[in-house]
Amino acid sequence: MARLVGIRGSGQYKWRWSLPDEDQRPSPARPHSGAGGGLHRLTLLAAGAFPASVARRKPGGSGISSATWRLEAAAWPGLSLFSVVVVPAYISAIVAAELVTALVDARWGVGLHVAILWALLVHFSWAEERSEAKLLLALCLAPLIRILSLGMPLENLDLVYWFLIVGAPMIVAALLAARTLGLTRYDLGLTVRAIPLQLLVGALGVGLGIAEYLILKPDALVDELTWQQAWWPTLILLVATGFGEELVFRGVMQSASTDALGKAAILYVAVVFAVLHVGYKSAPDVAFVFLVALFFGWVVAKTGSLLGVSLCHGIANVVLYVIVPFTAIAAN
Repeated sequence: MARLVGIRGSGQYKWRWSLPDEDQRPSPARPHSGAGGGLHRLTLLAAGAFPASVARRKPGGSGISSATWRLEAAAWPGLSLFSVVVVPAYISAIVAAELVTALVDARWGVGLHVAILWALLVHFSWAEERSEAKLLLALCLAPLIRILSLGMPLENLDLVYWFLIVGAPMIVAALLAARTLGLTRYDLGLTVRAIPLQLLVGALGVGLGIAEYLILKPDALVDELTWQQAWWPTLILLVATGFGEELVFRGVMQSASTDALGKAAILYVAVVFAVLHVGYKSAPDVAFVFLVALFFGWVVAKTGSLLGVSLCHGIANVVLYVIVPFTAIAAN
């Protein structure tokens, strides 16, 4: 059962919600709560005196300065406040920032993303649970993507270079975050496994690219479909969007959030990924991208490799921006 814990020290109380295991061993009748095990808590407020009428001294406590007061409260079994309140709150904030960016003013949207990034970094710095800290730092990559994409002076550049200039620093940021969090190349899915299956997943990118073209109908990145014009945009899309975005989302974010969210990490990352497509102003595309992200997350969880989804993602974008605009599909 969750408890509201108040610890008095230095003249003030710190209140926190806690799913405790510090004084109870897990048993079949009382398993650990939370996907990552351990103590899950969210610091809420600190001020004033804890009401004596609802408090009791923790057995074994010594001295007023170390007195611990507890208030028993109902809880959601198996869930922490971090997973059901904090994570959805941050995602909602990112949704709001994306809507402001797309529908109101991009400058205001960037300002909101900067505020979200600052809040995540501050929260990360005082997070007590390592599983929560990992998720928070990895989530910083989401607002950072939008800050980079809108904060750079790219108006006079071709769209293909926009993918390169935004994608390159994001790959660096993802690798730095992974190093800070102690994620190995196996955690990130930088492995080669089940090659036939990975190639099959990659081939699905052709169909996904055609499907998304029918939704968005974007302009082509090249003037004509020739090898001389197509090879460079193709390479950029394969590396910057295919590998780069999969490293950020299915590599760093999904791996970093698994301890805190368990299997729900796939759903969480899919939501974040879809939210960052709000700028296309197409609800069908957001829904389509969400379903694709769920599939990508499942593939990575099952295979432990980014190879297939990176190929699929990159090929889908090549089909979307380079090939299909010059086919009969576009003519129709």
